[in-house]
Amino acid sequence: MSKTYIIAEIGINHNGDLDIAKRLIDVATLSGCDAVKFQKRNPDVCVPEHQKNVMRETPWGTMTYLDYKYRMEFGKREYDQIDLYCREKGIEWSASPWDMDSLEFLLQYDIPFIKIPSAMITNEKLMRESAQTGKKVIFSAGMSTLSETDKAVRWMSEEGGDFALLHCNSSYPAPLEDLNLRCIQTLRQRYKCQVGYSGHEFRLGTSVAAVYLGATIIERHITLDRTMWGSDHLASVEPQGLIKLVKGIRELEIAYGDGVKKVTDEERKVRKKLRGY
Repeated sequence: MSKTYIIAEIGINHNGDLDIAKRLIDVATLSGCDAVKFQKRNPDVCVPEHQKNVMRETPWGTMTYLDYKYRMEFGKREYDQIDLYCREKGIEWSASPWDMDSLEFLLQYDIPFIKIPSAMITNEKLMRESAQTGKKVIFSAGMSTLSETDKAVRWMSEEGGDFALLHCNSSYPAPLEDLNLRCIQTLRQRYKCQVGYSGHEFRLGTSVAAVYLGATIIERHITLDRTMWGSDHLASVEPQGLIKLVKGIRELEIAYGDGVKKVTDEERKVRKKLRGY
């Protein structure tokens, strides 16, 4: 079994605070993750017009929804520091662009991949232009029908993109009975491409099981504390859980084996003792 690529999804769980973002990068690095991932938006483009002036109660006071989204958004100053900090820590980073402005913004950096969130895989322009960058594109298929997923894969293929598809359930948190992990095998058979798993459930063992079922990329949201204010914290993994998750995946990689029935060197010693030969 090859090494699973593990992405710690910070997303917006930094709550607009660069110090929290750095602490989450530290957690991901200590746990042995391969990359951390953020989300990048242009709020003027992404927030619907009818939502922009809706008032919202936040930890920073009452403000419009548009102002709140700007309050949570990192700009070039923060991403310059994130880029430097990740290089110092020896961990890769990327972000999910939710619009064309954000895709252009991210291309300023030497990111190893572009991650398209489930919500945006029906955006043909974003998908095609991401593939045209020449970078690996990873996209999740949560809340998508098979025909919608077919289109997304076709767009990637027509652009000659290097891509991977993540099975996903977009509920936060996702009920166990809705995970349908066997769909990992369905997607591998249908598209003949690299398939991974993006999980939003409370459990850790399900993500380890996803690797057993053939997922080569695992993405999980992470947080310092699931009781923190924000929409994604409850469906995220805390530091101790992330350490256990990565350890469980690495142990499976060691234990998986090649499927060939044989007597191991350690067994030979036992056989000699118990059988005499």
